[in-house]
Amino acid sequence: MNFRNFVVPYTVNEQYKKKAAYFSMEYAIHQPLKIYSGGLGFLSGSHLRSAYELKQNMIGVGILWKYGYYDQTRNQDETLQPAWMEKNYSFLIDTDIKFQIQIHDSPVWVKAFFLSPETFKTAPLFLLSTDLPENDYVSQTITHRLYDANVSTKVAQFILLGVGGAKLIDELNFEPDVYHLNEAHGISAAFYLLNKLKSVEALKEKLVFTTHTPEEAGNEKHDIYLCQKMSYFCGLSLDEVRKLTGITDDQFNHSLAALRFARKANGVSKLHGTVSREMWGKYEGICPITSITNAQNYSYWADEPLYRYLDTGNDWGIDDRKQYLKKRAFEIVADQTGKLFDPKILTIIWARRFAGYKRADMLTYDMARFEKLLSNKKYPVQIIWAGKPYPADYPAITQFNQLVHLSKNYKNVSVLIGYELFLSRRLKQAADVWLNNPRVPREASGTSGMTAAMNGAVNFSTDDGWIPEFANPGINSFVVPKADYANMTVHEQDDYDLKKMYDILENEILPAYYENPDSWRQVVKNGMRDVRHQFDSNRMAHEYYEIMYK
Repeated sequence: MNFRNFVVPYTVNEQYKKKAAYFSMEYAIHQPLKIYSGGLGFLSGSHLRSAYELKQNMIGVGILWKYGYYDQTRNQDETLQPAWMEKNYSFLIDTDIKFQIQIHDSPVWVKAFFLSPETFKTAPLFLLSTDLPENDYVSQTITHRLYDANVSTKVAQFILLGVGGAKLIDELNFEPDVYHLNEAHGISAAFYLLNKLKSVEALKEKLVFTTHTPEEAGNEKHDIYLCQKMSYFCGLSLDEVRKLTGITDDQFNHSLAALRFARKANGVSKLHGTVSREMWGKYEGICPITSITNAQNYSYWADEPLYRYLDTGNDWGIDDRKQYLKKRAFEIVADQTGKLFDPKILTIIWARRFAGYKRADMLTYDMARFEKLLSNKKYPVQIIWAGKPYPADYPAITQFNQLVHLSKNYKNVSVLIGYELFLSRRLKQAADVWLNNPRVPREASGTSGMTAAMNGAVNFSTDDGWIPEFANPGINSFVVPKADYANMTVHEQDDYDLKKMYDILENEILPAYYENPDSWRQVVKNGMRDVRHQFDSNRMAHEYYEIMYK
């Protein structure tokens, strides 16, 4: 294969002939390729799958993480133990492309590997590595761990994705019409392109930006002098950088720079688009912010037999398939925790990245009601938690470990490790209720509920992210009604949401599941139907071409 004059190795659909280069720090494409941490990766993985299905003229650019994010293992007492294991992939192709970029005023060698579209049915994906014998050890470590806790290493990773990615595209002679940054990690590409294109106007013609962060504090900022020292700005002086970006203080705000350099930006749900426009509206010179709601790849995630039964009106088939899926997933629970779960019992699952605002342990805030829920003989429940905290997020790790200790007191509660694509799929198949309770409006999109619905799970959520566009409470899902959160303290918001959640669980969800299986199945079916087209990433990938790339 000729990588020096690269064209996508399939016949491009005329509708999507515009060339796009898509930059993301992480891609969750398939279980064997462990270069992702959570939702951002799940989203970009689905995007590349849909780009392939629609035959779009797109390539992905990312980083080949030698140790992935981390492997979630256990200490002797079953608490969390992060481990970093070397990953090797026989299915990646060595492109023989090698080049140098400047990091910390020193040349660093970069090598490009290729994931062929046919391997996992994705758009072409190029992955960069600095783990080469030509580099010193410190330079090799740039591509060791996704989201490295060391600040200098993290800035170097951002330079590699942005500058390295843009330089790779030149090495490929791909000449994209649009550079699409999925989050601001790769905004250093703008400084590389400014040197090449010679004007901000020419840069804006080519750059679009997707933001996933609904609060300003969550956006990446780094000391501008450190960035300068690390060669982030591709030879521009700090005075030039300040003039170009409008950033006057000593914190370089990557998202703000992206919003000023891009032609157009988007939030990842309608609500997030509104929140983003309000959040960034006080800054001058930012581009228009629209919204394209995140989605997940239907053909990868959906359980085919369930949809076959749905389409042929076979209710018995739906019930039987769901029982089988639960039983199969509960083998994993038994294997990990020694607990035998019953497929006939209503199963509540909370599984995603552990982060403070997502409130993983919210059901335990009121231990009296939690005890009552778990000891209910009339309406029994089983609860499963799973997810990876960021390995340096000690409050989130503490939360995970407290749930592990709590679970030891109950036969019907378990906490699983190894939350990656395979376990994610199994848990969505096992869930009767997919629980999602972030503090509104902190969740930009929250796509896990989409793939849960594609596997016959009912969404039970606070009214955040994608949920307002999907939910028809009591018909296809259950939703905590919004309160006047803006005028509540965090404690008041948590208190309100918790009371409502228990009320809905006790008065609506449990009676429906156990006393009216026909109406429960109807909620399952409505959710499966409503998620199928509107929240399939083929719709999303099409909208990026129509709304962002044109």
